[in-house]
Amino acid sequence: MPRYKLTIEYDGAPFCGWQIQGVGTSVQGVLTQAVQAFSGEIVTVNGAGRTDAGVHATGQVAHLDLARDWRADQVRDALTAQLRPHPVAVIAAEKVGDDFEARFTAVRRHYLYRIINRRSDLTLERGKAWRVSAPLDSDAMHAAAQRLLGKHDFTTFRDSECQAKSPDKTLDQLDVTRVGPELRIVTSARSFLHSQVRSMVGSLVHVGTGRWSGDDLFAALQARNRAACGQVAPPDGLYLTKVDY
Repeated sequence: MPRYKLTIEYDGAPFCGWQIQGVGTSVQGVLTQAVQAFSGEIVTVNGAGRTDAGVHATGQVAHLDLARDWRADQVRDALTAQLRPHPVAVIAAEKVGDDFEARFTAVRRHYLYRIINRRSDLTLERGKAWRVSAPLDSDAMHAAAQRLLGKHDFTTFRDSECQAKSPDKTLDQLDVTRVGPELRIVTSARSFLHSQVRSMVGSLVHVGTGRWSGDDLFAALQARNRAACGQVAPPDGLYLTKVDY
């Protein structure tokens, strides 16, 4: 039974998240329907990351097994055709070995968070970035972000409904850069806690506005208390960009 690795792009705005839930339309759900429509098979599409409602992806990875030995390009094109008009596209497909697991063999996940720092409302970027009207000091945000790198107990930046067995995670990258009005926060780790990236970004914005210092951010981390988190950034600006294997 051939196994296929899919690289998937989607606009998360109309979805309740990646994972199939009791109510709402999910990315996993529409992919499952697309597989059945072109192959007649009901299969599980296993994703590398369970993105939340409203979170986007340019490089989500998933795998599935099919009974028939289709060419990889046929799988890619057939799925993308069946996914219309949902804002989901399979941008690459390849055959992989039975030992490949989109979630469990991943060694690093990469996320991007986009902030548009301006007074005016967003138009073309509405739903694709977080508008912050107060001036932000991106250099101060970047310097403070470096204090979160390494292995820590990230309870402060963990959603209360997170199902991870441990709050301990190793953060490999958390960079803040500015190009004009746009701040780009790039982060990577083997895995993240539920809402960890959005929680870190929201707290970094406190640093950017001068409400917090770098010491305040580090103290929030050391508190190991969800109540110490500054704020949670909205899902609009978050993108799963790449998964390494």
